[in-house]
Amino acid sequence: MFSNGRGMVIVFLFLAGVINYLDRSALSIAAPFIQDDLSLTATQMGIIFSSFSVGYAVFNFLGGMASDKWGAKLTLFVAMIVWSLFSGALVLAVGFASMIVIRILFGMGEGPLSATINKMVNNWFPANQRASVVGLTNSGTPLGGAIAGPIVGFIAISYGWRVSFIAIMIIGLIWAICWWKFVKEKPQESKEQKHTGKSYVAATSEGKVKFTFYLKQKTVLFTALAFFSYNYILFFFLTWFPSYLVDARGLSVENMSIITVIPWIFGFIGLALGGFVSDFFFKKFAQKGVLFSRKLVLVTCLFLSAVCIGFAGLVSTTVSAVTLVALSVFFLYLTGAIYWAIVNDVVDPGNVGSVGGFMHFLANTAGIIGPTLTGYIVDTSGTYTVAFLLAGGLAIVASLAVIRFVRPIVKPV
Repeated sequence: MFSNGRGMVIVFLFLAGVINYLDRSALSIAAPFIQDDLSLTATQMGIIFSSFSVGYAVFNFLGGMASDKWGAKLTLFVAMIVWSLFSGALVLAVGFASMIVIRILFGMGEGPLSATINKMVNNWFPANQRASVVGLTNSGTPLGGAIAGPIVGFIAISYGWRVSFIAIMIIGLIWAICWWKFVKEKPQESKEQKHTGKSYVAATSEGKVKFTFYLKQKTVLFTALAFFSYNYILFFFLTWFPSYLVDARGLSVENMSIITVIPWIFGFIGLALGGFVSDFFFKKFAQKGVLFSRKLVLVTCLFLSAVCIGFAGLVSTTVSAVTLVALSVFFLYLTGAIYWAIVNDVVDPGNVGSVGGFMHFLANTAGIIGPTLTGYIVDTSGTYTVAFLLAGGLAIVASLAVIRFVRPIVKPV
């Protein structure tokens, strides 16, 4: 897995995930300061959180298509530069409207990340390692969320919230320069890769399949629905959990910054393990087909995540709420590699980036709907309970739909 330059690819993709969620989580950590500084209501803050996903969701799709057409290396290089610059540009915000514009552009920059990671993994690794590698590389994202709390919280308290966004911008630009210098689009062919590539293509594709064929497949659409519920819970946690701890639980910003690390650490462990768990079952139940093992992990863990997040809104103590949210994030992230593994399993290599981007686009409409809806619920009800229950309910419905509708795709000749 780490030989012939593959280790370099894993390290860079892992660090890209760390930077991605460090950037993305920074706004939620700094939200109490920004809300006071710019005199924003909870509903306005929810719209700002959601505005990120407008640009993000569209460029999930466009970024995936770009990785198929121009390569994952170039696509991710440009994406990192764009999102880093607009992360830093947040210091120029003067009010509600300017925050929305900057966050949309920032989201456009971050949009291609997951599809380009999946494309790079497809380029560099054989089929029986891809879920493990996707999980390992993407495990950088919760780690970025974990370190965002202490870093952004400390800088915001000590030097002001704007300084933290400048520091994050510089980190991203340094990564982009190193990525372009040290990483290749594809490995040089070896006998092993030729053999693996031939067997994989023979198993999955008889010639080139049209991209539009996949857009009508229930397996793709209902995997996207499960991914939607995954992202609904994730964006609820990512955007509103810090404010929930301050508003509903009465914690100081200093304590909130530390406590938010706990669920992210659980998420890091879950995402790092999720791909290995899926590939383990992939090998153990090979006779039942590749999708059986993927669905086993996806349905079980997404359901458990839903139950935990729902009960987190009903408990009376801060400790129990944080514990349940941490468990929910752990089970949620155990499924994090599965959505991409399913795409790799059922889609021919020439369409992996585009179909993965399309699925990610549908899934990330949750980031448009969820934060705004949560802000509205909090403003109208004065409580977060309904928002917790809604997030859990969506994931339960989605996990049941996966059992019924996710099946192997029969490709046209």
